[in-house]
Amino acid sequence: MKVLKGILIVLVILIAIPLIAAIFVSKDLNYEQSVEIEAPIDHVWEQVNSLQDMDKWSPWNEYDPNMEKEWSGAEGSVGSTQSWVSDHENVGVGSQTIAKVEAPNLMETDLKFMTPFESVAKAHVKLDEMAEGTKVTWGFESEMPYPFNLMKVFVDFDAAMDKDFGIGLGKLKAIAESTLPTPEPAVEELEVEGEAEASDSE
Repeated sequence: MKVLKGILIVLVILIAIPLIAAIFVSKDLNYEQSVEIEAPIDHVWEQVNSLQDMDKWSPWNEYDPNMEKEWSGAEGSVGSTQSWVSDHENVGVGSQTIAKVEAPNLMETDLKFMTPFESVAKAHVKLDEMAEGTKVTWGFESEMPYPFNLMKVFVDFDAAMDKDFGIGLGKLKAIAESTLPTPEPAVEELEVEGEAEASDSE
């Protein structure tokens, strides 16, 4: 009987230690990654200002190209929603709704995940004008419920998300830079070319 009691005490202690430790671990889960794009901010904004445009560079399409998607609301407006259903463990079931639009600098969305885990998050895409292009920062803020927040001590969540966010931002960079319109020649250049042609004809 004493042995059984001792075993129970040890089990209680083993269970209590992580539960107590989790009290002192932050529940906040914040992540951001940036990329510099050689394109004007207005042009880059055209690639991020609606859920339809963001879907073109979403890294999760690679996990399940055949996932079911539904769209509702006015494209690029607050309240516009994208919902998806996938059997892939890295995609699951969820939705994303535009919460704020500040052209050409900010797009904020509300994320809801039903599977593989129920959770909510606030995502954002921020654009900052630079001398030689545009800096795009993509990230989110969320909370891990107690006592699962203890996982932050053992899991490097930033490293876990770097790959997917890096792929997405790489796609965005490629799309934005490859779709830049060809600049029209300046008036001075046209005049010089015209004078050169006239001189050759003489």
